[in-house]
Amino acid sequence: MPQIDKQISETDLRNKSSTYWSIRADATDDREWLANAPICEALSHYHISHLGYAIARPPFRIVRAHLQGSYFLTSYTSNGRVLVDGRFKPVKSGQAFLLPPGTMHAFHSVKSGSADGNWAFSWVRYREVPGQTPIAAANSPILADFDGVSFKHAILGLHHDCQENTHPANQRRWIEIIHQCVIDFAQPAKMDERLWKLFQKIENSLAAEWSCPAMAEECHIGEKQLERLCVRELGRTPRQHLIWLRMQRAAELLTSGEAKIASVAHAVGYQNAFVFSSTFKRVMGWSPSEYPGRK
Repeated sequence: MPQIDKQISETDLRNKSSTYWSIRADATDDREWLANAPICEALSHYHISHLGYAIARPPFRIVRAHLQGSYFLTSYTSNGRVLVDGRFKPVKSGQAFLLPPGTMHAFHSVKSGSADGNWAFSWVRYREVPGQTPIAAANSPILADFDGVSFKHAILGLHHDCQENTHPANQRRWIEIIHQCVIDFAQPAKMDERLWKLFQKIENSLAAEWSCPAMAEECHIGEKQLERLCVRELGRTPRQHLIWLRMQRAAELLTSGEAKIASVAHAVGYQNAFVFSSTFKRVMGWSPSEYPGRK
């Protein structure tokens, strides 16, 4: 996969013939593609800014340099590409994608998969308040299998009820289903216990020298088996997830104090500040010195 352009910036390219079934929490977001979406105030109780189902016709490309809230997307055709750890990866039919706040967020359609080149997907955009634990945690899957059929029907049901102005209790039931689907994906109860214990230990000792053999030994399995397990459960290899955890912690340190970049690098396991800075920019979309919220 080609590496993301270093000069990538805010982009919102949408084909006007695309179709959206969108719902928003209030009227403050009046962007063209959302302006006619019905309003459902109950979304605010779940810290949801907007959600919907779309059939995006090419060209279609979205880039957000600094995601303000967790973002969940599930695909129904294999026409999408999403940015994962600085590289675009295909998101296939029957898969979902989840990103936490504070990261670069990008996805676009490609002319493959369905015969007409259209990309069908559903999404939920959260807007967590400061101090709130994000829906997408560091150990949440980023790209994994997801049965989005009931999720799609719940979104379309909510859209219909909002347009028809049905009883608010009916709308809340739809939102509860949608939100629970995202929670189930973000916090999988069936995640392999070996992985869970491994990455919990790694999170508590990110400065340590974690090699692939060391991680496999910690799980008492072979390296290849660990890689297959990690890709299946989290959408990343063990090394990629290790880097992700380190960059997430680095972002926290950069925005919570006045630590120097070299000190942050050492705290998350990098002896070379230049290598750390290059990795941080590739994964997070910003250099450490330019990261939004840096003190």
